[in-house]
Amino acid sequence: MNRGRFLMILPAIASLAGCMVGPNYRAPEITAPPQFAAATQPSTTRPADTQPSTAPEPAVVDLERWWETFRDPMLNSLIDQAVTANLDVRLAEARVREARAQLEFNRAGLFPTLDSSASYTRSRSSKSAFPVAPTRTGSGGTGSTGGNSSPFSFNVGETNLYQAGFDAGWEIDVFGGTRRAIEAAQDTLEAQIDARRNAMVTLLAEVGRNYVTLRGLQNELAVIRDNVTAQRDTLELTRSKFVAGIATDLDVARAEAQVTTTESEIPTLQTEIQQAIHRLGVLLDRNPAALEEELSPAASLPVGPPAIPPGLPSELLRRRPDVRQAERQLAASTANIGVAKADLFPKFSLTSTLGLESLQLKTFANSPSAFWSIGPSVTWRIFDFGQIWANVHVQEARQEEARIQYRQAVLQALSDVEDALVAYNQEQARRQSLRQAVDANRRAVDLAKQLNTAGVVDFLNVLTAQLSLYQSQDQLAQSEQTVSTNLVALYKALGGGWQTGEEQSAKQ
Repeated sequence: MNRGRFLMILPAIASLAGCMVGPNYRAPEITAPPQFAAATQPSTTRPADTQPSTAPEPAVVDLERWWETFRDPMLNSLIDQAVTANLDVRLAEARVREARAQLEFNRAGLFPTLDSSASYTRSRSSKSAFPVAPTRTGSGGTGSTGGNSSPFSFNVGETNLYQAGFDAGWEIDVFGGTRRAIEAAQDTLEAQIDARRNAMVTLLAEVGRNYVTLRGLQNELAVIRDNVTAQRDTLELTRSKFVAGIATDLDVARAEAQVTTTESEIPTLQTEIQQAIHRLGVLLDRNPAALEEELSPAASLPVGPPAIPPGLPSELLRRRPDVRQAERQLAASTANIGVAKADLFPKFSLTSTLGLESLQLKTFANSPSAFWSIGPSVTWRIFDFGQIWANVHVQEARQEEARIQYRQAVLQALSDVEDALVAYNQEQARRQSLRQAVDANRRAVDLAKQLNTAGVVDFLNVLTAQLSLYQSQDQLAQSEQTVSTNLVALYKALGGGWQTGEEQSAKQ
């Protein structure tokens, strides 16, 4: 078969090979529920006569900048710093650049390569390996070069060899192995982009959660200190009554025990406050203690809207970057099957060489020193003890793993939203009940003090009422923190915020 006819049949071979190497990738179909179940459930189980007449309308929320719904300038500042400085995000960006470079590397495999080379070699032949033959003289005499009677002579001595040229090669992608490798690299790049987006979503949620935790702990600390102040006033009043003979030493001891017990909670909260500040410092790629001066002063707890629209589950699956990443990884694993199957078929190449070669430098550039070669070549691995098929089975197993992981990512995304909606709605109901409990306990403390002063009840009722008030206030402070934390978790579950990273990358 001549070269022209060989090149003419290559497209037909490639068309046949495209079907043999593997089918084109199709994203698996996922049946999502029409709506989230938790979005239609009531947020409280109070009796019907205490139910509000109308449910709160969901606020219109921009998920791309969800933290702004808390209306906290400090939180906004921390988010802006974290977007540009966080190490996890920067690591994800480096992996994107790596995947992009790998794609360019694979694309280059479709085109010919051209190598240039030049060399100079000086060599000397061995006289022991190639002895010099004697020189014949006259009619049969021999020269004085030795007793070897061989009529042959060898060129023994030092020689120079000058070489320079070009080598070109082109492996024709007949069976699509290179094209499938490019497809896998493109899918991997897109998966890494979504991985960077997922890192951004996680970062924003971590900054928001730790900031809410910090302000919530500071709020709890303020509640404890207020209770310590009130309990100390009660202690001083009790001591005065004891001196006047109205109260007993037991009343004083009980009041002192209550004060010291409440004060024992302060060191634990201060430790947790410092740890929250340290975590925020690390998220911003700063020294853990760098934000202490800025964040140590107490501030109010950021509070978001009472309800937000979760949207449709189908929209969630398109928005969540971890789901999109899993789908792209499945696409890449499917393309890798084609790369493995391409090794089952022969490889066609065109090679050529052009150069100059001479023993003397003065004749190196002359036309007689030129040499060249060109022609096609075929290589085909016929027997390898099943190595290629084993690799195909490996890639098929990896595709199945990726398909399962994609399914897991979808279900986890739906579960995250359902769980976050339930937690956010129910914690708001709990907070409302605790607010009522605080009001009731505050009235109970006032009444207990009045009745104790009138001598109707003993001092133990005052201490019990104060303890109940402290416990309900502490639980309310924790519930308010949990409501805001659950809201952050809901924003994360909805996959909001990664667009901010895209805007930042575009500016750089």
